Amino acid sequence: MSVDSVFVHKMWNDTELSKMVKGGVPYPMLSDAGGRVGEVYGIYDEDAGVETRGRFLIDPDGIVQGYEVLTPPVGRNVGETIRQIQAFQLVRNSKGSEATPSGWRPGKMTLKPGPDLVGKVWEVWKTDNAFD
Repeated sequence: MSVDSVFVHKMWNDTELSKMVKGGVPYPMLSDAGGRVGEVYGIYDEDAGVETRGRFLIDPDGIVQGYEVLTPPVGRNVGETIRQIQAFQLVRNSKGSEATPSGWRPGKMTLKPGPDLVGKVWEVWKTDNAFD
């Protein structure tokens, strides 16, 4: 979502993003004309009429599960956003019985939260090569 129009988003997806992510961004991009939503999340700069680069991952219950705010010169990583969405979905679907280590990707080993994991997370990372 940005203060840009849906037409600008379409052009950006068709001419740029679709060359970086096969098929383009797999989720809707919304327009926040006037910056009302950006104001709520603290990323709208009223004087400049723009929003800083914020990414908010909101679950189906409307709860913000993750966010990142970057200054305009720093680009975002769409692949990382998709990875995080997949991780949040896995954790949600498991009802908290699984957790994802840093760098987790679909198909990689998950963590089983509990007392037995304390002090042993590094063993999972070492065994699973979670950083590949």
